[in-house]
Amino acid sequence: MRFKAAIMNGEEMRRVLIRIAHEIIERNGGAEGLALVGIHRRGVPLSLELQKIIRDVEKKEVPCGSLDITLYRDDLSLIADHPQIKGTDLPFAVEGANLILVDDVLYTGRTVRAAMEAIGEMGRPKSIQLAVLIDRGGRELPIGADYVGKMLPTSRSELVSVSVKGTDGEDRVDIYSI
Repeated sequence: MRFKAAIMNGEEMRRVLIRIAHEIIERNGGAEGLALVGIHRRGVPLSLELQKIIRDVEKKEVPCGSLDITLYRDDLSLIADHPQIKGTDLPFAVEGANLILVDDVLYTGRTVRAAMEAIGEMGRPKSIQLAVLIDRGGRELPIGADYVGKMLPTSRSELVSVSVKGTDGEDRVDIYSI
């Protein structure tokens, strides 16, 4: 793997998350009835950051949870003999909620498909919206994000690497050639 380019630093990521939070608030007419669901791994800290921003703007606590889609993946047999389960924690009712799924990178759409399948087993939300930091194109399924931090068209020979402070020690987005 060879470093190709720095795409976003921590300050740029913060500004993008502020914009996404404002777009979520505007589209939904406020924070009432919203719940954030971060997809493990890096969607979780991004959803927590969105939660803080929405709280600061709306003066209302939006519930936030985490979703492990490992067992819903259609490539489970290809990724590991013994997949590591991180656990799902949704401390709110899915039924009737306007869920905002949060992930770091949207690529083929398979992660989002798995997340929607997992949520469907927990109840029927009023709506599911998708917020991603990076949309790199390359869809294999007809899935699109409602909120996009940055469009970054890439080839299959490139890797988008998102680092978040809580997991990786710093906030940044880079692209590598593989």
